[in-house]
Amino acid sequence: TDKGLTIAEHVCNDARERGVKVEAAVVHSDHVAESIISAAKKHHCDLIVMASHGRKGFERLLLGSETLHVLTHGTLPVLVLR
Repeated sequence: TDKGLTIAEHVCNDARERGVKVEAAVVHSDHVAESIISAAKKHHCDLIVMASHGRKGFERLLLGSETLHVLTHGTLPVLVLR
């Protein structure tokens, strides 16, 4: 969506101001984790940065964890922000 791209570009601008080479990518898919892994490979990324809501126990079991899926199924380093 336009909102997602706007947020991504804002984050990229902040990173660029700090000297970080960064590129925004917005992907639409029902398979979030696999899309993240695929996009990271396509764009030759060095690192995936993701947020974690810190869900535990039964709530995590019900909701699943896209971050955990990327961590366990991807080959790139993942920085998890909490």
